[in-house]
Amino acid sequence: MKINPEHVVSLTYDLYVDNNGEESLVESATQEQPLTFLYGAGQMLPKFEENLSEHSTGDTYEFRLSAEDAYGEYDEEAVANLPKEMFSGTEVPEIGAVIPLQDNNGNRFRGQVVSIAEDGVIVDLNHPMAGQELHFKGTVLNVRPATAEELAHGHAHGPDGHHHHE
Repeated sequence: MKINPEHVVSLTYDLYVDNNGEESLVESATQEQPLTFLYGAGQMLPKFEENLSEHSTGDTYEFRLSAEDAYGEYDEEAVANLPKEMFSGTEVPEIGAVIPLQDNNGNRFRGQVVSIAEDGVIVDLNHPMAGQELHFKGTVLNVRPATAEELAHGHAHGPDGHHHHE
């Protein structure tokens, strides 16, 4: 079956990024733990879906997304100095730690601690893969029409359409 909007797609992928001229594998989805998503529901990068649009069950694929089409260019401005008081009552995070944050509008996001100053914690708010070209390789395992419930919820309920509660 061909991938179309309102279809649930299950696929494997290996995601590579350029690491000083060498490609390194940063993420994978396997046959045992595939990536399953509702195609066209806006959960995936638009260009990721666009590159899959001509594929069907059983197809292998390989494509690259520019930084612009993936997580955007690295933004030097997206580095914040958070006052140490924000961490009162908790330990100050270590350099390299990824911490959950919330802006004044209640939007949640993550930042990576890049350095710790006397009065503050410097956090990089860029996506960890900002500025990187992404290289995907994988196989389309399954394509099926979404169920009415999945369409109502706006997301896939697993490879077979059943929602499993842990």
